[in-house]
Amino acid sequence: MTERLSGGRAPIEYPYMHEQGEILYVDENNFYMQFAKEFARQRSLDKVMPNCSVVVLNGEIVGAAANGSDFHENNPCERIALGSKTGEDYDKCEGCHPKNHGEPKAVADAQEFIGSERLEGAEVYLYGHYWCCEPCWQSMIDAGITKVNLLEGSEILFNKQHPDNIIGRQFEA
Repeated sequence: MTERLSGGRAPIEYPYMHEQGEILYVDENNFYMQFAKEFARQRSLDKVMPNCSVVVLNGEIVGAAANGSDFHENNPCERIALGSKTGEDYDKCEGCHPKNHGEPKAVADAQEFIGSERLEGAEVYLYGHYWCCEPCWQSMIDAGITKVNLLEGSEILFNKQHPDNIIGRQFEA
């Protein structure tokens, strides 16, 4: 577990944090966060933890992707069967595999849109999670993205272990 101070906040324990990464927080009225929330609501295939990653470069949305696959609709989750902890064994379950995560899919979308592998100076806005796993961070770092913006309070709202989370109610008014 890694602790980071962010925006004058108390330390937050993230299950994983890339040494080159930076997490910032925005409020629910942020345009890009609102876009990510609506995109996740409409397009995420993950029924439990729907999320969306939006890549913003020079104030313009250049990529977006929601997480999930339909694998778990007809197949059990291998990570659950293994008793895997948060952030572990994604490669052991087809439905949980990093290829289904929003961050690398959004990076690929942005790279295709701008016609470049490098996205220096871009930021990601992530709705639906309070941290990024190692493969997701690596895909962003490899593309030149070091900043991830999360929803203020996301460490509570999207933390499965926190009693005040909104999991299952993410899109209620």
